[in-house]
Amino acid sequence: MRTYFEFQSLEHFVALARTKNFTRAAEELNLSQSALSRAIQKLEEQIGQPLFERKPREVILTDLGEILLARAKEILKLVEDTFSELSEASRRGRIRLGTIPTIAPYFLPRLLSTFAEKHPDISVIVQEDTTDMLIKSCSHGEIDLAIVALPIIAKDLAIEPLFSEELLLVLPVGHPLDNQAPLSVDAVASYPFVMLNEAHCLSENIASFCRRQSVQPVTIERTSQLTTVQELVSLDHGVSIVPEMARNIDLSARRVYRSFSGEKPSRTIALMWNPTRYQSEAMKTLMTHVRTSSPTQGKTSG
Repeated sequence: MRTYFEFQSLEHFVALARTKNFTRAAEELNLSQSALSRAIQKLEEQIGQPLFERKPREVILTDLGEILLARAKEILKLVEDTFSELSEASRRGRIRLGTIPTIAPYFLPRLLSTFAEKHPDISVIVQEDTTDMLIKSCSHGEIDLAIVALPIIAKDLAIEPLFSEELLLVLPVGHPLDNQAPLSVDAVASYPFVMLNEAHCLSENIASFCRRQSVQPVTIERTSQLTTVQELVSLDHGVSIVPEMARNIDLSARRVYRSFSGEKPSRTIALMWNPTRYQSEAMKTLMTHVRTSSPTQGKTSG
């Protein structure tokens, strides 16, 4: 027949064995003396033999009590070490971070570099995918956190906006619109556009802006990479609209970027996670780092 001990009962037993006095042990454990007496009595009933020899002023361990004391200390130490290890692992940990392709190469390098400097014990595994796939991965617990662009339709996920950035018109050097000021959306409507595939949410951001302006640009080429869009613009295949964070790291002299007059297209970057799943200390640490590292997007002159 198996006997199961509660950890708390072992803690009570060890305290009494150390103090050799019910009153002192009860005070140390913040219990009433009667509650401690009942706990020890229950433990002795489970074992079937007395653990203490009761004397007027103190209690002394029996031979069986000595055996249990050694084992109880080992058990409690193992439990304490296990929880300490789990706590440390949650602070170290590994985080699975998802993001979309129009954010990953522009926002993540500096973000993850500074995070690694501050928290070398936490590793971040990056998964780059479309918004729809990241929503599924986040819902199913395949990733812990994602950096995405709004809007997001996912009622069971938590969404926290971080910052907004302007979307800029990108032109090949020498393009007729380069010297036009102010630059309206209508002025761009007659030029061919190079765009990302429709699977990318940036395409919908741009299309939504154009619809509000009653403009329907003609898209002649689509690609899956924003860098390819920029290169095709340089080759005079057309014009495009790209995020400001892509412009900020563009060192090419073959492209120019312009702001629109009036309403400016923009997108909002946000954090996304599943609030029903466990959030480790490592995950909370990364979330704080993302919040404090988010840039304040300035108004781009054009």
